[in-house]
Amino acid sequence: MNSNSAERRTGHATARWGLLCLTVTLSACTPAGGPRQHTTPQADRAAPSTGASVGGPPCTPSVDTLSALPAGYRLVGNDVAVPDAPVLSAQESGEADPAARLFAKWGLVVRAGKVVDLRAAPGWQDRARLGWGGTGTPAATVTVHACGPEGGQARWMAFVGGTWVARAACVPLIVTSNGQEDRVNLGIGAPCDRTTAP
Repeated sequence: MNSNSAERRTGHATARWGLLCLTVTLSACTPAGGPRQHTTPQADRAAPSTGASVGGPPCTPSVDTLSALPAGYRLVGNDVAVPDAPVLSAQESGEADPAARLFAKWGLVVRAGKVVDLRAAPGWQDRARLGWGGTGTPAATVTVHACGPEGGQARWMAFVGGTWVARAACVPLIVTSNGQEDRVNLGIGAPCDRTTAP
């Protein structure tokens, strides 16, 4: 056997191994099957965060890393950004939970390395659900752990998910990070009154 033939075979084997590794990696980042899988597809550019953290909660699966906040987003406190659209479109979700009848898909953006808690404001726990990262069941309270990617180049992490509601409404959310609590109103299928303080 000549050396050129051996090199070609080694190159083909390396390419097949690389493709297999990429397929396995992307499969691991895809949410497990379930009734809401169709509502939270991954973004086109998947760049998941690391899967483990040292001394903290597990990392929430992210779909993108960003050097700056995306256009059309506004800061809530120092560590979270949400869409600035007056209304987020809501569709029938197919969820059995009456508080999750409609779903508005939107990406949550969190500062890399931060852990944030988001919850439906008092009085909304029976009318709204939240969820990002394709893990678990929509809930009135969620924690997002934005583990930074290897190398720590990203300033922000993006998470696929959104808000479920019993009916279209202006939904108040409480965001907590680093001991600071902030409130934001999101129009889920219906606009918020812009004269109301967030």
